[in-house]
Amino acid sequence: MRPLRTYTPPPKYGNRKVAAPDGGKPFDSAAEARRWGDLQLLQRAGQITELQRQVRYQLVPSQRDADGKAVRPVHYVADFRYRDTQGRDVVEDVKGVATPVYRLKRALMLMCFGITIKEVRV
Repeated sequence: MRPLRTYTPPPKYGNRKVAAPDGGKPFDSAAEARRWGDLQLLQRAGQITELQRQVRYQLVPSQRDADGKAVRPVHYVADFRYRDTQGRDVVEDVKGVATPVYRLKRALMLMCFGITIKEVRV
């Protein structure tokens, strides 16, 4: 008897997960992995500091609706966050397609935290 095969649909926007060289969390796309490499070089050169991946921001806290049912919080996960030479925090997102959900979260990041997301097309 042959084992059952599971079907994995192709990615909606054509991206493919890429393994992290350090064995950490995989990247969502090859473009994101390339940008990570670029940012690591900038950090080694001293042009940026405090480089982080997959930084989570809570945009809307959990709450209860009129029936008392719990509603989950809404989060935005930034691809990268770092500090530039002027000491400013920079939040970057590698984008191929700006979906409607992303555009809404981008507006909420500006409203809630005063952060303008730097979109990078690699």
